[in-house]
Amino acid sequence: MTKRRHALAARTYWRTELLLGASIRTNACADEEEERAANIIVVRPSVRTSGHARDIGALCVCTNKQLILQVASSWWCAVAMNIRVRVLDVTHVQPEQTANQPGGDDAMIKLSPFDTFFLALRPIQRLFFYDDGDGTSLPPFPSLVSSLRVSLGATLAVFTPLAGKLTACSDDHDVVVDCSPGAAHPGVRFVEAEYSGDAADMRRLARDVEHDTEAFLQLVPELEVGRLPAPVLAVQVTRPADGGGGAVAVGVSMHHAVADGQSLWQFMRAWSTASREGSLAGAAAPTFDRAGILGHPKAEAAARNLVRFSAPELPKVNTLPEPDWTRQSRRTYLVTAGQIQSLKRRIVQSQAAAKNGDGEQNHPPEPPTTYVAIASLLWTSIARAKSVDNAAADDDEEYFLFPADCRRRLQPPLEPGFFGNCIKVRYARATTGDLVCRDGDNDEGLARAAAAFRRAIREHVEEEDPLGDADRWVEIIRGVPRERLAKQGSSHRFMAYEVDFGWGQPSRVELVSVSSAEMTTLLGVPGGAVQVSVALHRDHVDAFEASFLAQVSA
Repeated sequence: MTKRRHALAARTYWRTELLLGASIRTNACADEEEERAANIIVVRPSVRTSGHARDIGALCVCTNKQLILQVASSWWCAVAMNIRVRVLDVTHVQPEQTANQPGGDDAMIKLSPFDTFFLALRPIQRLFFYDDGDGTSLPPFPSLVSSLRVSLGATLAVFTPLAGKLTACSDDHDVVVDCSPGAAHPGVRFVEAEYSGDAADMRRLARDVEHDTEAFLQLVPELEVGRLPAPVLAVQVTRPADGGGGAVAVGVSMHHAVADGQSLWQFMRAWSTASREGSLAGAAAPTFDRAGILGHPKAEAAARNLVRFSAPELPKVNTLPEPDWTRQSRRTYLVTAGQIQSLKRRIVQSQAAAKNGDGEQNHPPEPPTTYVAIASLLWTSIARAKSVDNAAADDDEEYFLFPADCRRRLQPPLEPGFFGNCIKVRYARATTGDLVCRDGDNDEGLARAAAAFRRAIREHVEEEDPLGDADRWVEIIRGVPRERLAKQGSSHRFMAYEVDFGWGQPSRVELVSVSSAEMTTLLGVPGGAVQVSVALHRDHVDAFEASFLAQVSA
């Protein structure tokens, strides 16, 4: 092992706060690669990307046999994680006291079926990187932490349920958010931590195409969701090891049974505004009332059935297992506004050519939306990557799961400030042959994928009652074969790079919690670009990248 590797190992930390309530620094070693090449890129024909997977291994040296046994049984050791984050302090932030603190019936928010559908999922974990650059300078770490704590308390005064607990009620399988004073004590867990690398190392994490998943997982806070009552929100702020200057990471974990992506960004906008402006005066207040959903004749029974499915032995919750990240490769790409327009034009041209070939002389096809264009690009690239070593026949059906917002589909529609879950999973369907296009016509595959998405979106728009089949949601999900399912989360409408706490826009934003072996996420980027992040099996990711780059650059 080189001296440089010894130095890296000497700065490695073993995180044991969950086991012992404190952080303990031990010696550890890992054979790390000397270099990791690649930057987040604007995809152009002349640009090549590469990302080198890290061989992960760790040896914990400790003389305390009891600690060894505890650590060996932990999740961290189960995946041989090379721990690089040391916890400096753990405190709690309570909502600022106001005259409008919830009490009585208002302190118990019953979950809807849109909420309990996500009870078994891991929390939504978002990671924000900030650094000195673009004329901005980060404040000293103590000042930064103080500002975040004060503004979080002010934001929680408006978003009080996020300081509460997810709680089971009696034996009827109702689950509520309890935001009474007792449940809101001691407040939201706030972790201050230190990364083992310097500021340059943290900036590298924010630049690479290939995610350093091992590091990302440690830069977001843990949130225990496997047993009720469960906390709803946790925050972690991490500085580099060289004193905290030049870079910082802010990690947020939010229970998915309380909020969907749109609601999470609603909270992040409010918190960053309170930090940047010093006040939330004039900001639209969130609405937590689910009466507009629970008034549906099927809603309460469906919510309880979903709880029984996820938690038949309340208060224990059977959380869904996470995919093995050591077998995944996670990468991020940037698709420019110009490239998106090119995709749309090529889809329209291919669909028009297909109509002419069929003898149809109707009006020209309607251009696809940005979402449909990007989703079609992702779906065809995944299908082609898997077809290299997959025996799927051309007439086998492939599925692409995507979330569809129902806020405006309910009757009456929910208020604009609604905070909670109100999305329904939808499936686009197409045959393997339609997506792969073995004759080499990539644009034809894009056009067929776009048509499949349009059909699925049309079904959603034309559905008169989004809750009408709520009693069959579990049955519908079970009917989709896992091996032919890709998933997409988040949205290009979520402008994550506007989350400015007063230090400028983030240099990188990522979703750390990945619930599927094959998953993609989208985020909006200034200038009309879209950030695309993918998580795929290592055996497929290079073929995916080749197809993705070829199609986006054509």
